[in-house]
Amino acid sequence: MREKVEKAIEEIRPYLVADGGNIELVDIEGDVVKVRLMGACAGCPMAQMTLQMGVERYIKSKVPEVKKVIAV
Repeated sequence: MREKVEKAIEEIRPYLVADGGNIELVDIEGDVVKVRLMGACAGCPMAQMTLQMGVERYIKSKVPEVKKVIAV
């Protein structure tokens, strides 16, 4: 599962980088993926929406086993 999640993150990363941010996979615990938002994403007031509506939705579409994506 880790490889699938890493691939999904690599596919979504360019969109975050385009806005001055980045994302890093921290860990996977069961069906929960832990990521770190970096750069402009780290302090952005819209980061939570980006995480849930963008990153989480995309990862779950590519890796159905994932139930939640959280920022740490």
